[in-house]
Amino acid sequence: MNPRRQREPHAHSINMSPDNRFAIVADLGLDKLLVYRFDAAKGTLEPNDPPSVSLKPGAGPRHFAFHPDGRFAYAINEIASTVTVFDWNAGKGVFTEKQTIGTLPKDFSGESSTAEVIVHPNGKFLYGSNRGHDSVAIFSIAGDGTLTPVDVTPLHVKTPRNFAIDPSGEFLFAEGQDSGGIVVFRLDPKTGRLTPSGTSVALSSPVCIRFV
Repeated sequence: MNPRRQREPHAHSINMSPDNRFAIVADLGLDKLLVYRFDAAKGTLEPNDPPSVSLKPGAGPRHFAFHPDGRFAYAINEIASTVTVFDWNAGKGVFTEKQTIGTLPKDFSGESSTAEVIVHPNGKFLYGSNRGHDSVAIFSIAGDGTLTPVDVTPLHVKTPRNFAIDPSGEFLFAEGQDSGGIVVFRLDPKTGRLTPSGTSVALSSPVCIRFV
């Protein structure tokens, strides 16, 4: 447990399950993913049974993403700088942890925390941003949902609180909250790797980008 960051519950993000039957809350303060049954007709939430899944103490889950096939899910842990992989039982709304893996290079000794996590539209790669190291960790996704490191790529921005992959899966947009601006990378859907495109956008303190 982190006494400074985890004195109380801190619901940091919410995601709907692919079938729209469950709402998942990543609670950084509790080290849990809270699961609620969602009634779309009434717009109500009720705790599931079981109501949550616990992560390792001090993990600090921040954001969350489902795999496109709906069988797996990924929580990025802000405090521990890790990603936790879960099997997802869509019928019962139950998570089962199967892997936790670090997002930073093994030789890095500075201060850093994670922020965003995104699964590539093709389901073959996962990306997670590091604030402090100011990079994105790239993992390949195996058939069972587990992760293997591919690269940790500098994003050339300061404090990438958020990033986004365009719907085509060919570009990654990295935002620098403290440096300002958005830097665009080309993304190779076959290898998952990034290369600078040479394109950037001047913008003051961007923190979130969405494609609609």
